[in-house]
Amino acid sequence: MKLVAEAVLPLFALILAGYLCGWRGLLGTEATNSLNLFVVWLALPALLFQALAEARWSELNRPGFVLAIAIGMLATFVPWVVLSRPRATPLPDASIEALAASYPNTGFMGIPLCLAVFGRAGLQPAIVATILTACLLFGLSLALIEIGLQPGRATGVAILKAAATLARNPLLVAPALGALFAIAHVPRPAPLTRFTSLLGGAASPCALVTIGLFLAQNRGAGQVGAGAHRRARVILAIVALKMIAQPLVTGVLVFEVFDLPRPWASAALLLSALPIGTGPFMLAKLYDREAAVTSRAILLSTVVSLVTTSLLVAWIARGGGA
Repeated sequence: MKLVAEAVLPLFALILAGYLCGWRGLLGTEATNSLNLFVVWLALPALLFQALAEARWSELNRPGFVLAIAIGMLATFVPWVVLSRPRATPLPDASIEALAASYPNTGFMGIPLCLAVFGRAGLQPAIVATILTACLLFGLSLALIEIGLQPGRATGVAILKAAATLARNPLLVAPALGALFAIAHVPRPAPLTRFTSLLGGAASPCALVTIGLFLAQNRGAGQVGAGAHRRARVILAIVALKMIAQPLVTGVLVFEVFDLPRPWASAALLLSALPIGTGPFMLAKLYDREAAVTSRAILLSTVVSLVTTSLLVAWIARGGGA
């Protein structure tokens, strides 16, 4: 319980602080977007760059971890898209809902949580999972959205457009640049290291406060109106897949199929059990799709994760999976 108190509660306290600030309107109406942009474009890329620049290939060469995380995400993403077709759900909406059912909050919550639970040894798994989430899931979801919105355009063109969007994503560019430093064994100038250290240090607290602000801003979405019962069923199904099915599949893979050392196996399970990140909501707003389902699913999964994450961290602390 000491590890839970030291590692988990401070993270949720930061989320609560952001929620209370958003609820009271203390930071203004644009705080959520501004702080989120700061994290996405500056702080988190700096953290990812530094971590990859300091990493050794032997630390990242974990194909079992990559497969376990990827299969766990696809095990909830793909069935949702397939089963949505008979219900005549438009492909863009089905893609965003599937993304919510498979999108762990690895960047905003996973990195600080793994650092708190595993120390510096937990940073590499969290970064690999963040890159997989940004590349695999976002790329797949963006491609399906573009295909659904442009039925008259060739599939290849839609995929190329999605790829161009990903190529401009700072969460992909920054670790790629960091990896180049590591591969080429190029020493980083001291001012650059200090710069990325200072900026990257702001990523975790700002990201967690941003989650709280986001949840407060969208706490009333989707409560009333036509289709409320359907939305409630969809929300519950999304949360069940994300919080139960995905960690179950990932856990079986890391502990029964792949021979992963600790903390990689435990980190994979913990990362897969994280609540839904803000990415699906951002895509819904970007493409002007129904955002009520994703915002409520994010809120519900975050509340549920306060209990499930605490239990999982306590299990890991007792040597679970060893």
